[in-house]
Amino acid sequence: MAVGLVSNEVSDLCIGKPALRTLPLSAITVGEALIALRRSGERQLGVSGGGGDVAEKKTVFGKISVADIICYLCSDGNLASPAAALERPVSALLSEDAGFVWHVEPHSGLLEAVDLILDGAQNLVVPIRYAGRRKIHSSGGGGASDFCWLTHEDFVRYFLNSIALFSHIAALSIDALGLVRPADALSLRNDEPGLSILPLIRRALSDQAAVAVVTDNGRLLGEISPSALSACDATLTAAAAIATLTASDLMVFIDYYGSPPEYLVRAIKARLKEQGLQEMLELIEDELSSYSNSSSPSTTSSSSDEESTGGKRLRRIKSRSLSTARRSEEPEVCHPGSSLVAAMAQALAHRVSYLWVVDEDNYGLIGVVNFSDMLRVFREQLLP
Repeated sequence: MAVGLVSNEVSDLCIGKPALRTLPLSAITVGEALIALRRSGERQLGVSGGGGDVAEKKTVFGKISVADIICYLCSDGNLASPAAALERPVSALLSEDAGFVWHVEPHSGLLEAVDLILDGAQNLVVPIRYAGRRKIHSSGGGGASDFCWLTHEDFVRYFLNSIALFSHIAALSIDALGLVRPADALSLRNDEPGLSILPLIRRALSDQAAVAVVTDNGRLLGEISPSALSACDATLTAAAAIATLTASDLMVFIDYYGSPPEYLVRAIKARLKEQGLQEMLELIEDELSSYSNSSSPSTTSSSSDEESTGGKRLRRIKSRSLSTARRSEEPEVCHPGSSLVAAMAQALAHRVSYLWVVDEDNYGLIGVVNFSDMLRVFREQLLP
């Protein structure tokens, strides 16, 4: 029966999980963190202690993503001096909550871990148990390679695998279960300026969701997600796009990976010039030129180019997915009548932690359902 899950441990979810890759908090700049993220191909990296204290080295303080860096470049005057911003310590990216990262022991109970998630934890950091003397070594450094981390997705997948134990709620609609929450705090109109999205993107990072772009009458047009921002090959240009474009144009910009339409590039450059952001203008011209050159078979790059972080030296940061093709993905949506098990399976299949809930007739945005809400339902079923 379902209550049998109460005796399970967090370690049951860690089987097969890779070692956590981290960056040292005290020995790396924002620009170096950007290069590390691009090279790793990971959505996010942990940030660990880098001092002389052994316990501190084994502590993961938070997590960062390319989207965090883009938001950082758009705020606090960094648009005017992006090169200086990239030379600051990586700690400048960490908020007070440090990404809601919590350390738990492998023997911790499953319900204890779920309670931490419902209290706001985004990732759980768990020591890896090794059999005998076998130990996996990672280039992450700082001792944090002895950890893995668990996400909301891991827990939802775990409960989906045990869904037969919850047959009495699995077929109930997300509306009947009260899982549809208003999306007002995560949506904006298509004609609003891009900078209006900044607090919403930060909220989306916290909620592990995205920002919905809607028409004046509330119809869902598309979304701007932290993961899509992180996939933009030209990081500085993406920050400039947020600072200069409307929400609808920003959505189009993101939709084209590293080769946005020329009319948008011209608009970004013109508006940067109007706003007196000359340094940012020079850097994105250099960045876009580098991407254009890197697509040529005759172009080569040196390792020193990639390891530099200040000013024009950042020109050679590249990702693996340079492409001129337009992405075809649409926002993942469901309806109020969608069942709990269908919503879980859909989100897991498309590797998202949320679904937009829309009206079946006019595609009007009703709300959003996310993994933490789904986990709350299962937690309630396992109460004594």
